[in-house]
Amino acid sequence: MFFLYNLLTLLAGFLLKIVALFSHKIRLFTDGRKTVFNTLRQNINPQDKTIWFHSASLGEYEQGLPVMEKIKQQYPNHKIVLTFFSPSGYEIRKNTKAANVVVYLPLDTAANAKKFMALVHPDMAFFIKYEFWPNYLKELKKADTPTYLISGLMRKDQVFFKWYGGFYRKALQTFTRFFVQDNSSKELLQGAGFHNVMISGDTRFDRVSEILERDNSLPFIQEFKNNKITMVAGSSWPKDESMFTDFINSSNNTKFIIAPHNIKTEQIQELKNSITKKTVLFSEKEGKNLAEYDVFIIDTIGILSKVYSYADLAYVGGGFGTSGLHNILEPAAFGIPIVIGPNHNKFPEAIAMTHMGGCIAVKDKTEMEETLSSLVYDDDYRHEKGHIAGTFVSMNRGAVKRIMSNISN
Repeated sequence: MFFLYNLLTLLAGFLLKIVALFSHKIRLFTDGRKTVFNTLRQNINPQDKTIWFHSASLGEYEQGLPVMEKIKQQYPNHKIVLTFFSPSGYEIRKNTKAANVVVYLPLDTAANAKKFMALVHPDMAFFIKYEFWPNYLKELKKADTPTYLISGLMRKDQVFFKWYGGFYRKALQTFTRFFVQDNSSKELLQGAGFHNVMISGDTRFDRVSEILERDNSLPFIQEFKNNKITMVAGSSWPKDESMFTDFINSSNNTKFIIAPHNIKTEQIQELKNSITKKTVLFSEKEGKNLAEYDVFIIDTIGILSKVYSYADLAYVGGGFGTSGLHNILEPAAFGIPIVIGPNHNKFPEAIAMTHMGGCIAVKDKTEMEETLSSLVYDDDYRHEKGHIAGTFVSMNRGAVKRIMSNISN
């Protein structure tokens, strides 16, 4: 089975090089991997002690970061090696101070896994939420390296739990312990014969709680808000925006901040053109009296969590498409109600918060407008829902402490 898997992986690598000729994102994916081994040789000596963290993309990085920071404190003489699979994670966090070395993870071939392990020789390895690469896990097991899954989330439709998934189930035998988010994940793993499972919860609750302790001030947002009720639409896609722009255009005495997921110039311009209210972009804010504007479009990255601190309510994007719901915990941490689209069934935090009432899922434009209207114009309703959201985050903290108490080297 390993022979077939390696053959398919090599074929995928070849095809990606062809696709890269036509896709900027895939080109980043392929080109970024060309220098990985040289980077590792230059930054890691044979005598160095290392600990390896792997995340698929940016969201998984945020989940692993609280544990990474604690590990760095507990093992100050180790170098932290951080790998990403996706360009959307690597390109944004390649300069993070949380790790000593940040690289793409080479494709999961037998040769790459052996070379990577020889250069990194980790004393511990942490995989975050998803991503189970059989060749890397095989090499970790051969090296008898303690290996942990952080904030694991298992679903019954995953290959591990199918009758034909024996090859992948065998790869899971590498893990010293699975730290999973919920009881369903624990039961699935136990049903597959794994009993080294602990429900630790989701480390993102700890991460977003830390946001409250930092300086979140943005004077230009304060000027724009001008003490008015403000809705923030975070990580929105065009499908999301088509659901709420009519509400924006018909609203009175309310401010709106939109931080699109994609900040390409043409998409930002299309969004701006769909809004009849007085609108300003982040990139053109200098010299403007921001208090005079009704809508602020954030055509930059890296400030959304701070922007949420000024919100009275939030819409979080992704729920009207297939790309996946974006992070609802960041706005919830500030104690504000969240509105999302209908496609959120793979996100346990969204299901739980919706059940509690701090998050409201809407299925179409009519429900969107009715919900936003209630939240904007009914202070008691808005405060009640926001209190539930903030409480939900607070009551689910503690995953990092549970994980740190149950790892050993």
